[in-house]
Amino acid sequence: MNTILDRDAPTEDIAAPVRVGFVLHALQVAGAEMLVAETIRRLGGAIAPTVFCLDSVGPLGDRLRAEGTEVVCLGRRPGRDWRVAWRLARALRQRGVEVVHAHQYTPFFYAALARPLVGGRIRVMFTEHGRHYPDVVSPLRRAANRLVLSHAAAAVNAVCEFSARALRENDGFSGHQVDVIENGIDVDRYATAGDRDALRRRLGLDPRRRYVACVARLHPVKDQATLLRAFAVIAATRADVDLLLAGDGPERGALQDLAAKEGIQGRARFLGVRRDVPDILKSVDIFALTSVSEAASLTLLEAMAAGLPVVVTDVGGNPEIVRDGREGILVPRGDTAATAAALGRLLDNPQEAARLGRQGRSRVRERYRLDDTIAAYGALYRSLANRAGSAVYKTGRVS
Repeated sequence: MNTILDRDAPTEDIAAPVRVGFVLHALQVAGAEMLVAETIRRLGGAIAPTVFCLDSVGPLGDRLRAEGTEVVCLGRRPGRDWRVAWRLARALRQRGVEVVHAHQYTPFFYAALARPLVGGRIRVMFTEHGRHYPDVVSPLRRAANRLVLSHAAAAVNAVCEFSARALRENDGFSGHQVDVIENGIDVDRYATAGDRDALRRRLGLDPRRRYVACVARLHPVKDQATLLRAFAVIAATRADVDLLLAGDGPERGALQDLAAKEGIQGRARFLGVRRDVPDILKSVDIFALTSVSEAASLTLLEAMAAGLPVVVTDVGGNPEIVRDGREGILVPRGDTAATAAALGRLLDNPQEAARLGRQGRSRVRERYRLDDTIAAYGALYRSLANRAGSAVYKTGRVS
C-alpha cells in the first residue's frame, strides 16, 4: 500500500474527532464487517463512530454495542426500500455525521440517495470488497453509476486491484476515482506456535497426522466441493492426511453428503464456526481455498501470516496476494486434478512447502498489515472532513 500524503488541508478543528457513519448490510462476522469493527477500535478517539445497518444488527453489532458504539438498524424491506434513504438521512443529520463510509454497493446506493437529503456538508466514500460471480451488471445500473452515483462519492476505493478494475470496467465508475487500500490483518496474532504438538492436542488433533485446512463460509462461491474431490484423490494414497473445514453455511449438508459419497467422511472434518482460527492455522500443514471468485481474502492472508503454504484458485484478487511458486500454488477454478496435484506436491516436498510458507509470511508482514490499512482509512476520513495536523491521505495506490 503506497500512501501519498497531503499536508495542505485546512487546519480547523485539528483535535476534534471526525464524526463517521459506517453503512453496511448487517454486522455479521465477515471480512468487511470485521474491518469496520477494527477501524472503530483502533482509531479510538480520532473518530466518533455510528454504524448504520440496512437489514439487521448481527452478532458483531451486538458486540460493538457492548463496547459502547452506537449501532442503528434501518429495517430495510425486501427490494428497493426508498424510505431507508430518508431514515438514513435523518439519522445522519441528527448525529452531525461528516463522513459516510459505505461498505459494498447496496449500502453505497442508499448513502448516495441520502446525501442530498441531509443538507449541509457531508462527504460519502464507497469501499468495494468482493464481487458477485458471475459478475454481471445491468446496463441501467452501469448508466446510473456513471451519470449519477459516482458523482455522489467523494472517494471510491477497493480492497484489491481486481475489485477496482471491476468497478471501472463493469460498474462504470471513472478510472481516476478508484483507488486501492489493500486489506490487512493483525499479523502478530498468527505467529507460529511454540509447541505445535501441545496446541494440536488441545484442539483435538493428532500430532502424528498431517492436516489440510480451509477456513471459509460453506457457500457455492467458495466451492469446497472441488476441494473435497481433490482431497479424496490425496486420501487414497496418503493415509496420514486429514482435511479440516472451518465455517458454516447453506452448503454444509450437501458437502457432508459429498464427503460420504467420496468415502472420506471420516477424514474430512466439518468444524463449524470457530473463534480459535489463529490456533487452527498454527496447527495445520497446508491451507487451501478453491473459491470460484475472491477479492482479497482475509483468511488467505491469515494462513500466510501463520507461515502456511497455500493452494488457491487463480481468480479475483488471489494472484495479487499469492504469486505462483513464490508464496503458494495457483490452480484453475473447478479443477479437481490440478488441486489434488498441488496438494500432493506440497505434502511430498516438505522443504518446498516450508519455503513457500516462509515467503508467504514475509509478504504479509511487508504488505498486508492491518495497522497500515486502518491508518490509510483514518487519514482519508480526516482529509474528507477537512481536518489537518498530521499528514492526510490524499490518494491510495491507484490502479
